[in-house]
Amino acid sequence: MGISLVILAAGQGSRMDSDLPKVLHSLAACPLVVHAMRAGRALDPARVVVVVGHGGEQVARVVTDEDPEAIIVTQTEQLGTAHAVGQARAALEDQPGDVVVLYGDTPFIRPETLDALQTARASHDVVVLGFHAADPGRYGRLLAHGDRLERIVEFKDATEDERAITLCNSGVLCADRATLFDLIAQVGNTNASGEYYLTDVVGLARARGLTAGVVTCNEAETLGINTRAELASAEAAFQAHARTEALENGVTLQAPDTVIFAQDTYLGRDCVIEPYVVFGPDVTVESGATIRAFSHLEGAHVSRGAVVGPYARLRPGAELAEDVRVGNFVEIKNAQLGEGAKVNHLSYVGDADVGAHANLGAGTVTCNYDGVFKHRTTIGQGAFIGSSTMLVAPVTVGADALTGSGSVITRDVPDGALALGRADQVTKPGLGAKLMDRLRARKASQNKG
Repeated sequence: MGISLVILAAGQGSRMDSDLPKVLHSLAACPLVVHAMRAGRALDPARVVVVVGHGGEQVARVVTDEDPEAIIVTQTEQLGTAHAVGQARAALEDQPGDVVVLYGDTPFIRPETLDALQTARASHDVVVLGFHAADPGRYGRLLAHGDRLERIVEFKDATEDERAITLCNSGVLCADRATLFDLIAQVGNTNASGEYYLTDVVGLARARGLTAGVVTCNEAETLGINTRAELASAEAAFQAHARTEALENGVTLQAPDTVIFAQDTYLGRDCVIEPYVVFGPDVTVESGATIRAFSHLEGAHVSRGAVVGPYARLRPGAELAEDVRVGNFVEIKNAQLGEGAKVNHLSYVGDADVGAHANLGAGTVTCNYDGVFKHRTTIGQGAFIGSSTMLVAPVTVGADALTGSGSVITRDVPDGALALGRADQVTKPGLGAKLMDRLRARKASQNKG
Protein backbone atom coordinates (compact mmCIF):
# COMPACT_ATOMS: atom_id res chain seq x y z
CA MET A 1 0.00 0.00 0.00
CA GLY A 2 1.26 3.44 -0.89
CA ILE A 3 0.94 6.92 0.51
CA SER A 4 -1.18 9.61 -1.10
CA LEU A 5 -0.74 13.34 -0.73
CA VAL A 6 -3.54 15.85 -0.46
CA ILE A 7 -2.23 19.40 -0.80
CA LEU A 8 -4.62 22.20 0.09
CA ALA A 9 -4.17 25.15 -2.27
CA ALA A 10 -7.64 26.67 -2.53
CA GLY A 11 -7.35 29.77 -0.32
CA GLN A 12 -7.63 33.26 -1.73
CA GLY A 13 -4.91 34.72 0.46
CA SER A 14 -6.63 38.09 0.73
CA ARG A 15 -3.97 39.39 3.14
CA MET A 16 -1.42 39.21 0.32
CA ASP A 17 -3.40 41.98 -1.45
CA SER A 18 -2.63 40.40 -4.81
CA ASP A 19 -4.31 39.32 -8.03
CA LEU A 20 -2.07 36.24 -7.93
CA PRO A 21 -3.29 33.25 -5.87
CA LYS A 22 -1.31 33.07 -2.64
CA VAL A 23 0.19 29.65 -3.36
CA LEU A 24 1.70 30.96 -6.62
CA HIS A 25 3.80 33.63 -4.96
CA SER A 26 7.47 32.73 -5.29
CA LEU A 27 9.88 31.80 -2.56
CA ALA A 28 13.45 31.13 -3.71
CA ALA A 29 12.29 31.42 -7.34
CA CYS A 30 9.73 28.65 -6.84
CA PRO A 31 5.94 28.91 -6.27
CA LEU A 32 4.88 28.09 -2.73
CA VAL A 33 2.68 25.20 -3.84
CA VAL A 34 5.64 23.62 -5.67
CA HIS A 35 7.66 23.75 -2.44
CA ALA A 36 4.88 21.70 -0.80
CA MET A 37 4.81 19.25 -3.70
CA ARG A 38 8.58 18.74 -3.58
CA ALA A 39 8.51 18.26 0.18
CA GLY A 40 5.86 15.58 -0.19
CA ARG A 41 7.81 13.87 -2.94
CA ALA A 42 10.16 12.55 -0.23
CA LEU A 43 7.39 10.10 0.69
CA ASP A 44 7.34 8.70 -2.86
CA PRO A 45 3.55 9.14 -3.04
CA ALA A 46 1.46 6.82 -5.17
CA ARG A 47 -0.97 9.64 -5.89
CA VAL A 48 -0.94 13.42 -5.48
CA VAL A 49 -4.18 15.39 -5.22
CA VAL A 50 -4.11 19.19 -5.15
CA VAL A 51 -7.25 20.99 -4.00
CA VAL A 52 -7.64 24.32 -5.80
CA GLY A 53 -10.15 27.10 -5.49
CA HIS A 54 -9.32 30.78 -5.94
CA GLY A 55 -7.42 31.16 -9.22
CA GLY A 56 -7.80 27.43 -9.73
CA GLU A 57 -6.85 27.40 -13.42
CA GLN A 58 -3.61 29.28 -12.74
CA VAL A 59 -2.74 27.02 -9.84
CA ALA A 60 -3.58 23.90 -11.85
CA ARG A 61 -1.21 24.94 -14.66
CA VAL A 62 1.69 25.34 -12.24
CA VAL A 63 0.88 22.07 -10.48
CA THR A 64 0.68 20.03 -13.68
CA ASP A 65 3.89 21.61 -15.00
CA GLU A 66 5.59 20.29 -11.87
CA ASP A 67 3.81 16.93 -11.87
CA PRO A 68 1.73 16.01 -14.95
CA GLU A 69 0.19 13.09 -13.04
CA ALA A 70 -1.11 15.23 -10.17
CA ILE A 71 -4.90 15.18 -9.82
CA ILE A 72 -6.62 18.56 -9.57
CA VAL A 73 -9.89 18.85 -7.66
CA THR A 74 -11.81 22.05 -7.00
CA GLN A 75 -13.26 23.38 -3.77
CA THR A 76 -15.94 25.73 -5.12
CA GLU A 77 -16.83 27.07 -1.67
CA GLN A 78 -14.23 27.67 1.01
CA LEU A 79 -15.98 26.01 3.97
CA GLY A 80 -12.94 24.95 5.97
CA THR A 81 -10.06 22.51 5.88
CA ALA A 82 -12.12 19.35 6.46
CA HIS A 83 -14.39 20.36 3.59
CA ALA A 84 -11.30 20.96 1.42
CA VAL A 85 -9.76 17.56 2.14
CA GLY A 86 -13.16 15.99 1.54
CA GLN A 87 -13.03 17.15 -2.08
CA ALA A 88 -10.25 14.58 -2.64
CA ARG A 89 -12.41 11.62 -1.62
CA ALA A 90 -13.41 10.55 -5.13
CA ALA A 91 -9.86 10.94 -6.47
CA LEU A 92 -8.56 8.54 -3.82
CA GLU A 93 -11.51 6.13 -3.65
CA ASP A 94 -9.56 3.26 -5.21
CA GLN A 95 -6.21 4.06 -3.60
CA PRO A 96 -5.40 2.02 -0.47
CA GLY A 97 -2.98 3.19 2.19
CA ASP A 98 -2.38 6.39 4.12
CA VAL A 99 -3.11 9.99 3.23
CA VAL A 100 -0.83 12.86 4.26
CA VAL A 101 -2.37 16.33 4.21
CA LEU A 102 -0.02 19.21 3.37
CA TYR A 103 -0.59 22.91 2.72
CA GLY A 104 0.30 24.89 -0.36
CA ASP A 105 1.40 27.90 1.67
CA THR A 106 3.71 26.00 4.05
CA PRO A 107 7.02 25.53 2.21
CA PHE A 108 9.56 24.37 4.80
CA ILE A 109 8.44 20.89 5.92
CA ARG A 110 11.55 18.65 5.88
CA PRO A 111 11.62 15.10 4.48
CA GLU A 112 12.83 13.83 7.86
CA THR A 113 9.72 15.24 9.51
CA LEU A 114 7.42 13.55 7.02
CA ASP A 115 9.30 10.28 7.57
CA ALA A 116 8.69 10.65 11.33
CA LEU A 117 5.00 11.28 10.65
CA GLN A 118 4.79 8.12 8.57
CA THR A 119 6.69 6.08 11.17
CA ALA A 120 4.31 7.21 13.94
CA ARG A 121 1.38 5.79 11.98
CA ALA A 122 2.54 2.32 13.06
CA SER A 123 1.43 3.24 16.60
CA HIS A 124 -1.55 5.54 16.01
CA ASP A 125 -4.59 5.65 13.74
CA VAL A 126 -4.26 9.39 13.21
CA VAL A 127 -1.01 11.36 13.51
CA VAL A 128 -0.77 15.16 13.68
CA LEU A 129 2.34 17.29 13.26
CA GLY A 130 2.80 19.78 16.09
CA PHE A 131 5.38 22.34 17.20
CA HIS A 132 6.19 24.29 20.32
CA ALA A 133 5.65 27.96 19.51
CA ALA A 134 7.63 30.79 21.04
CA ASP A 135 4.49 32.89 20.64
CA PRO A 136 1.48 30.58 20.22
CA GLY A 137 -0.76 33.44 19.13
CA ARG A 138 -3.88 32.24 17.35
CA TYR A 139 -2.67 28.76 16.47
CA GLY A 140 -4.83 25.78 17.34
CA ARG A 141 -3.62 24.02 20.50
CA LEU A 142 -2.78 20.32 20.85
CA LEU A 143 -4.02 18.70 24.06
CA ALA A 144 -1.64 15.77 24.48
CA HIS A 145 -0.09 13.40 27.02
CA GLY A 146 3.34 12.45 25.75
CA ASP A 147 2.90 11.39 22.14
CA ARG A 148 -0.79 10.58 22.68
CA LEU A 149 -3.08 13.30 21.35
CA GLU A 150 -6.46 13.81 23.01
CA ARG A 151 -7.90 16.57 20.85
CA ILE A 152 -7.18 19.79 19.01
CA VAL A 153 -8.89 23.03 19.93
CA GLU A 154 -8.96 26.08 17.70
CA PHE A 155 -7.89 29.34 19.30
CA LYS A 156 -11.33 30.89 18.84
CA ASP A 157 -12.91 28.03 20.76
CA ALA A 158 -10.19 27.57 23.40
CA THR A 159 -10.47 28.39 27.09
CA GLU A 160 -7.86 30.58 28.77
CA ASP A 161 -6.13 27.51 30.19
CA GLU A 162 -6.04 25.91 26.75
CA ARG A 163 -4.65 29.09 25.20
CA ALA A 164 -1.74 28.89 27.65
CA ILE A 165 -0.58 25.66 25.98
CA THR A 166 2.43 26.17 23.68
CA LEU A 167 2.12 22.90 21.73
CA CYS A 168 0.45 24.05 18.52
CA ASN A 169 -1.12 22.47 15.44
CA SER A 170 0.63 22.72 12.08
CA GLY A 171 -2.37 21.31 10.22
CA VAL A 172 -0.29 18.51 8.71
CA LEU A 173 -1.95 15.15 9.33
CA CYS A 174 -1.59 11.49 8.39
CA ALA A 175 -4.23 8.75 8.55
CA ASP A 176 -5.52 5.74 6.69
CA ARG A 177 -7.55 6.86 3.68
CA ALA A 178 -10.79 5.11 4.60
CA THR A 179 -10.56 6.21 8.23
CA LEU A 180 -9.79 9.81 7.32
CA PHE A 181 -12.73 10.25 4.95
CA ASP A 182 -15.13 8.47 7.31
CA LEU A 183 -14.13 10.88 10.07
CA ILE A 184 -14.39 13.91 7.76
CA ALA A 185 -17.97 12.89 6.92
CA GLN A 186 -18.80 13.31 10.62
CA VAL A 187 -17.24 16.75 11.04
CA GLY A 188 -19.71 19.51 11.84
CA ASN A 189 -19.50 23.29 11.74
CA THR A 190 -20.88 24.28 15.13
CA ASN A 191 -17.95 26.50 16.06
CA ALA A 192 -17.08 30.18 16.20
CA SER A 193 -16.25 30.36 12.46
CA GLY A 194 -19.02 28.12 11.14
CA GLU A 195 -16.38 26.08 9.27
CA TYR A 196 -15.64 22.37 8.94
CA TYR A 197 -12.32 21.97 10.75
CA LEU A 198 -9.97 19.14 9.82
CA THR A 199 -8.74 19.33 13.42
CA ASP A 200 -12.06 17.85 14.58
CA VAL A 201 -11.11 14.43 13.19
CA VAL A 202 -8.85 13.86 16.21
CA GLY A 203 -11.69 14.18 18.71
CA LEU A 204 -13.97 12.10 16.50
CA ALA A 205 -11.30 9.40 16.23
CA ARG A 206 -10.83 9.30 20.00
CA ALA A 207 -14.61 9.05 20.50
CA ARG A 208 -14.61 6.04 18.20
CA GLY A 209 -11.88 4.36 20.25
CA LEU A 210 -9.10 5.05 17.76
CA THR A 211 -5.71 6.34 18.82
CA ALA A 212 -4.23 9.69 17.88
CA GLY A 213 -0.59 10.68 18.13
CA VAL A 214 1.53 13.77 17.78
CA VAL A 215 4.95 14.22 16.16
CA THR A 216 6.78 17.48 16.77
CA CYS A 217 9.12 19.50 14.59
CA ASN A 218 10.92 22.83 14.73
CA GLU A 219 8.56 25.78 14.54
CA ALA A 220 10.41 27.13 11.48
CA GLU A 221 9.25 24.14 9.42
CA THR A 222 5.61 25.01 9.94
CA LEU A 223 5.87 28.62 8.83
CA GLY A 224 2.79 29.46 6.77
CA ILE A 225 2.75 32.41 4.38
CA ASN A 226 -0.21 34.77 4.68
CA THR A 227 1.22 38.24 4.07
CA ARG A 228 3.94 39.92 2.02
CA ALA A 229 5.88 40.50 5.22
CA GLU A 230 5.74 36.78 6.05
CA LEU A 231 6.85 35.98 2.50
CA ALA A 232 9.82 38.31 2.89
CA SER A 233 10.70 36.73 6.25
CA ALA A 234 10.47 33.26 4.73
CA GLU A 235 12.71 34.32 1.84
CA ALA A 236 15.28 35.65 4.28
CA ALA A 237 15.14 32.42 6.29
CA PHE A 238 15.57 30.32 3.15
CA GLN A 239 18.51 32.37 1.88
CA ALA A 240 20.27 32.27 5.26
CA HIS A 241 19.92 28.49 5.38
CA ALA A 242 21.03 28.05 1.75
CA ARG A 243 24.14 30.17 2.29
CA THR A 244 25.10 28.30 5.44
CA GLU A 245 24.60 24.96 3.71
CA ALA A 246 26.73 26.04 0.74
CA LEU A 247 29.58 27.13 3.01
CA GLU A 248 29.40 23.89 4.96
CA ASN A 249 29.54 21.93 1.68
CA GLY A 250 32.83 23.45 0.57
CA VAL A 251 31.63 26.39 -1.53
CA THR A 252 33.40 29.74 -1.24
CA LEU A 253 30.98 32.67 -0.94
CA GLN A 254 33.05 35.84 -0.85
CA ALA A 255 30.14 37.94 0.42
CA PRO A 256 27.45 35.44 1.49
CA ASP A 257 24.73 37.97 2.27
CA THR A 258 24.79 39.24 -1.33
CA VAL A 259 24.28 35.86 -3.04
CA ILE A 260 20.71 34.83 -3.87
CA PHE A 261 19.82 31.14 -4.26
CA ALA A 262 16.86 29.39 -5.86
CA GLN A 263 15.15 26.40 -4.29
CA ASP A 264 17.02 23.95 -6.52
CA THR A 265 20.44 25.60 -6.91
CA TYR A 266 23.27 23.07 -6.91
CA LEU A 267 26.86 24.20 -6.33
CA GLY A 268 29.74 21.72 -6.35
CA ARG A 269 32.63 21.64 -3.94
CA ASP A 270 35.32 24.32 -4.39
CA CYS A 271 33.09 26.60 -6.44
CA VAL A 272 33.88 30.27 -5.92
CA ILE A 273 30.91 32.63 -5.91
CA GLU A 274 31.79 36.31 -5.93
CA PRO A 275 29.50 39.07 -4.58
CA TYR A 276 26.05 39.90 -5.92
CA VAL A 277 25.39 36.72 -7.87
CA VAL A 278 21.76 35.68 -8.43
CA PHE A 279 20.80 32.06 -9.12
CA GLY A 280 17.41 31.56 -10.75
CA PRO A 281 15.75 28.14 -11.00
CA ASP A 282 17.44 25.05 -12.45
CA VAL A 283 21.12 25.97 -12.13
CA THR A 284 23.98 23.51 -11.63
CA VAL A 285 27.55 24.73 -11.12
CA GLU A 286 30.09 21.94 -10.97
CA SER A 287 33.08 21.72 -8.67
CA GLY A 288 35.88 24.21 -9.22
CA ALA A 289 33.91 26.67 -11.34
CA THR A 290 33.93 30.41 -10.61
CA ILE A 291 30.93 32.73 -10.91
CA ARG A 292 32.18 36.29 -10.82
CA ALA A 293 30.39 39.31 -9.41
CA PHE A 294 27.03 40.67 -10.57
CA SER A 295 26.15 37.66 -12.73
CA HIS A 296 22.67 36.16 -13.17
CA LEU A 297 22.16 32.48 -13.98
CA GLU A 298 18.92 30.64 -14.77
CA GLY A 299 18.36 27.24 -16.34
CA ALA A 300 22.08 26.81 -16.87
CA HIS A 301 24.76 24.17 -16.39
CA VAL A 302 28.35 25.27 -15.73
CA SER A 303 31.04 22.59 -15.82
CA ARG A 304 34.32 22.22 -13.91
CA GLY A 305 36.87 24.96 -14.27
CA ALA A 306 34.57 27.33 -16.14
CA VAL A 307 34.59 31.04 -15.30
CA VAL A 308 31.46 33.16 -15.74
CA GLY A 309 31.30 36.93 -15.45
CA PRO A 310 31.54 39.49 -14.06
CA TYR A 311 28.23 40.96 -15.25
CA ALA A 312 27.29 37.87 -17.28
CA ARG A 313 23.85 36.44 -17.90
CA LEU A 314 23.20 32.76 -18.49
CA ARG A 315 19.64 32.06 -19.63
CA PRO A 316 17.77 28.75 -19.91
CA GLY A 317 19.55 26.18 -22.04
CA ALA A 318 23.03 27.58 -21.46
CA GLU A 319 25.40 24.61 -21.31
CA LEU A 320 29.05 25.39 -20.57
CA ALA A 321 31.64 22.62 -20.85
CA GLU A 322 34.84 22.46 -18.81
CA ASP A 323 37.16 25.48 -18.79
CA VAL A 324 34.81 27.70 -20.78
CA ARG A 325 35.24 31.47 -20.33
CA VAL A 326 32.20 33.73 -20.43
CA GLY A 327 33.15 37.29 -19.61
CA ASN A 328 31.66 40.67 -18.82
CA PHE A 329 28.40 41.75 -20.46
CA VAL A 330 27.94 38.43 -22.26
CA GLU A 331 24.55 36.72 -22.57
CA ILE A 332 24.22 33.02 -23.38
CA LYS A 333 20.83 31.47 -24.16
CA ASN A 334 19.95 27.95 -25.36
CA ALA A 335 23.53 27.41 -26.45
CA GLN A 336 26.21 24.80 -25.89
CA LEU A 337 29.81 25.95 -25.51
CA GLY A 338 32.47 23.27 -25.96
CA GLU A 339 35.49 22.72 -23.74
CA GLY A 340 37.76 25.74 -23.49
CA ALA A 341 35.60 27.99 -25.67
CA LYS A 342 35.85 31.72 -24.95
CA VAL A 343 33.27 34.49 -25.19
CA ASN A 344 35.03 37.10 -23.15
CA HIS A 345 33.05 40.32 -23.57
CA LEU A 346 30.09 42.23 -24.96
CA SER A 347 28.49 39.38 -26.91
CA TYR A 348 25.18 37.59 -27.37
CA VAL A 349 25.22 33.86 -28.13
CA GLY A 350 21.75 32.39 -28.51
CA ASP A 351 20.50 29.17 -30.12
CA ALA A 352 24.04 28.11 -30.96
CA ASP A 353 26.56 25.29 -30.79
CA VAL A 354 30.10 26.51 -30.19
CA GLY A 355 32.94 24.04 -30.65
CA ALA A 356 35.80 23.37 -28.27
CA HIS A 357 38.42 26.12 -28.02
CA ALA A 358 36.54 28.46 -30.34
CA ASN A 359 37.12 32.15 -29.59
CA LEU A 360 34.36 34.71 -30.08
CA GLY A 361 35.59 38.29 -30.15
CA ALA A 362 33.96 41.31 -28.51
CA GLY A 363 30.60 42.26 -29.93
CA THR A 364 29.83 38.89 -31.55
CA VAL A 365 26.10 38.38 -32.05
CA THR A 366 24.27 35.28 -33.24
CA CYS A 367 21.30 36.80 -35.06
CA ASN A 368 18.92 33.96 -34.23
CA TYR A 369 15.42 35.46 -34.57
CA ASP A 370 13.71 36.52 -37.79
CA GLY A 371 10.65 37.89 -36.03
CA VAL A 372 8.75 34.59 -36.19
CA PHE A 373 11.20 31.67 -35.93
CA LYS A 374 14.42 31.00 -34.04
CA HIS A 375 17.37 29.69 -36.07
CA ARG A 376 20.57 28.02 -35.00
CA THR A 377 24.23 28.96 -35.44
CA THR A 378 27.02 26.40 -35.44
CA ILE A 379 30.62 27.44 -34.80
CA GLY A 380 33.23 24.75 -35.27
CA GLN A 381 36.08 23.66 -33.06
CA GLY A 382 38.93 26.14 -32.93
CA ALA A 383 37.11 28.78 -34.98
CA PHE A 384 38.00 32.45 -34.45
CA ILE A 385 35.15 34.94 -34.72
CA GLY A 386 36.40 38.48 -35.21
CA SER A 387 35.06 41.33 -33.09
CA SER A 388 31.65 42.72 -34.04
CA THR A 389 30.78 39.79 -36.29
CA MET A 390 27.07 39.34 -36.95
CA LEU A 391 26.25 35.67 -37.59
CA VAL A 392 22.88 35.59 -39.35
CA ALA A 393 21.34 32.20 -38.57
CA PRO A 394 20.92 29.60 -39.81
CA VAL A 395 24.61 29.57 -40.54
CA THR A 396 27.67 27.38 -39.89
CA VAL A 397 31.25 28.48 -39.40
CA GLY A 398 33.54 25.51 -39.85
CA ALA A 399 36.35 24.22 -37.66
CA ASP A 400 39.43 26.46 -37.56
CA ALA A 401 37.69 29.04 -39.76
CA LEU A 402 38.01 32.81 -39.21
CA THR A 403 35.72 35.76 -39.72
CA GLY A 404 37.02 39.26 -40.15
CA SER A 405 36.09 41.93 -37.63
CA GLY A 406 32.89 43.79 -38.49
CA SER A 407 31.65 41.07 -40.83
CA VAL A 408 28.04 40.12 -41.44
CA ILE A 409 28.10 36.38 -42.14
CA THR A 410 25.05 35.13 -44.03
CA ARG A 411 26.44 32.01 -45.73
CA ASP A 412 28.22 28.94 -44.37
CA VAL A 413 31.99 29.19 -43.95
CA PRO A 414 34.00 26.02 -44.75
CA ASP A 415 36.57 24.55 -42.37
CA GLY A 416 39.76 26.59 -42.29
CA ALA A 417 38.40 29.42 -44.45
CA LEU A 418 38.49 33.17 -43.85
CA ALA A 419 35.17 34.97 -44.34
CA LEU A 420 34.91 38.72 -44.85
CA GLY A 421 31.42 40.13 -45.06
CA ARG A 422 31.82 43.91 -44.91
CA ALA A 423 31.69 46.79 -47.37
CA ASP A 424 34.92 48.06 -48.95
CA GLN A 425 36.46 51.02 -47.15
CA VAL A 426 36.56 54.29 -49.14
CA THR A 427 39.08 56.97 -48.03
CA LYS A 428 38.78 60.64 -49.11
CA PRO A 429 42.02 62.53 -48.29
CA GLY A 430 41.44 65.80 -46.41
CA LEU A 431 37.65 65.53 -46.52
CA GLY A 432 37.34 64.72 -42.84
CA ALA A 433 38.93 67.99 -41.67
CA LYS A 434 36.89 70.04 -44.18
CA LEU A 435 33.65 68.41 -43.02
CA MET A 436 34.41 69.08 -39.35
CA ASP A 437 35.25 72.75 -40.10
CA ARG A 438 31.94 73.14 -41.93
CA LEU A 439 29.97 71.59 -39.03
CA ARG A 440 31.70 73.74 -36.42
CA ALA A 441 30.94 76.88 -38.44
CA ARG A 442 27.29 75.91 -38.67
CA LYS A 443 27.12 75.32 -34.91
CA ALA A 444 28.76 78.72 -34.24
CA SER A 445 26.23 80.53 -36.42
CA GLN A 446 23.34 78.80 -34.67
CA ASN A 447 24.72 79.82 -31.26
CA LYS A 448 24.93 83.49 -32.35
CA GLY A 449 21.34 83.39 -33.46
